[in-house]
Amino acid sequence: MPRAIVVRRAHFNAAHRLHNPAHPDAWNREVFGPCNNPNFHGHNYEVEVCVEGEIDPDTGYVVDVGILRTLIDQHVHAHLDHRNLNLDVEWFRERLPSAENIAVFIWEQLASRIPTGRLVCIRLWETPRNFVEYTGE
Repeated sequence: MPRAIVVRRAHFNAAHRLHNPAHPDAWNREVFGPCNNPNFHGHNYEVEVCVEGEIDPDTGYVVDVGILRTLIDQHVHAHLDHRNLNLDVEWFRERLPSAENIAVFIWEQLASRIPTGRLVCIRLWETPRNFVEYTGE
């Protein structure tokens, strides 16, 4: 059977602060720069959810993108959009809300819920020039 990768893109806005309390304030300012702003800062994130699998001969789909849209809305957008990641999202209470960790969070929310195919990559754009890819490893 032929295989393909289906990609669904979504958008959310969120604020965060990169600050590791295990280190002194001076270390945090040096390492994280403006991302250590005590009053937080925000991003307009773009996320790409990539699902790979065999193309179903009956539907022509790897996965129905409408189902992907619903999963992203319910399990990503509902938790992250217009949130302060440090304060509003329990998962980040013990983790820095870096782009890398946000991608891991999204993976954990979606991987077991994909009905057909398998999640192969989360690509998270923090800015138009900076993105991370997480493949579940």
